[in-house]
Amino acid sequence: MMETQVHGALQPGATGSSTHRVEHVRNLNSGTYVLRMNRGDISFQTGQYVSVGVKGDLNMREYSVYSAPGEDFLEILVKEVEHGLVSRRLRKLQPGDLVTVEGPFGFFLIEDEWIASRKFYFIATGTGISPFHSFVKSYPNINYTLLHGVRTPEERYDADIFSANRYISCVSREDGGTFHGRVTEYLRQNPPESDALFYLCGNCDMIYESFDILTGQGVESTQLFAEVYF
Repeated sequence: MMETQVHGALQPGATGSSTHRVEHVRNLNSGTYVLRMNRGDISFQTGQYVSVGVKGDLNMREYSVYSAPGEDFLEILVKEVEHGLVSRRLRKLQPGDLVTVEGPFGFFLIEDEWIASRKFYFIATGTGISPFHSFVKSYPNINYTLLHGVRTPEERYDADIFSANRYISCVSREDGGTFHGRVTEYLRQNPPESDALFYLCGNCDMIYESFDILTGQGVESTQLFAEVYF
């Protein structure tokens, strides 16, 4: 059975809420941005997520932590949703404005003993790249290949932090990527090592289709870990 973490489900051992000051909003393209806040006393593990909202607003949304545990700030990667109650408001925040953060939550984690001995495939769509950004910053010696499914080249968020020979962008609607087509098409045409560990993050259709492809190529279900974005 694939281990699945669904954003929105509270996890055992979660911490309470805390207030944080916005440091800045960094726009990546017309619809996506990185929100940086002061770290405060939040302690999280790489791969976990937090719930964030404007201070005083009851509406909050879950976002994978984009920054690494060793950094003195907290970042999330946010795609602005049309008519969204949180993403649009967060983008308008200015330095010094306050947000409420709940968490961390989740078990989308890598065991320490795997880092030196295993090969990893990180498979993402869109902003599902967020936990992998944190993984790579946290574990600089990790042996990984990242497959990132996007519609256009401008959605290759902060791709320069990944080693060029480890980052494969699968661009479905325009030219300019490593591979023209969806992540799932790449997997079908390029079967990975069946003894690797596979971490999948993004929309549920990609995750379930990738699960079927990989198990059909000989990957055991116990080697698959997933976090589903709605």
